[in-house]
Amino acid sequence: MRLLQLILAIVLPPLGVYLATGVSTTLIINIVLTLLGWLPGSIHAVWVLSKQSEPYNI
Repeated sequence: MRLLQLILAIVLPPLGVYLATGVSTTLIINIVLTLLGWLPGSIHAVWVLSKQSEPYNI
């Protein structure tokens, strides 16, 4: 599933973010960035996926 999310984050950024976070402000931000250009949306989507997989250091 992780590989599928990464591929979707690159090809269809909002779909990759939706699968990772659901409907949230992160998804709305990604949709706006994708409308401004495919590259900003893809970078944001990959960043969201990488931040989601990081363990919490408390």
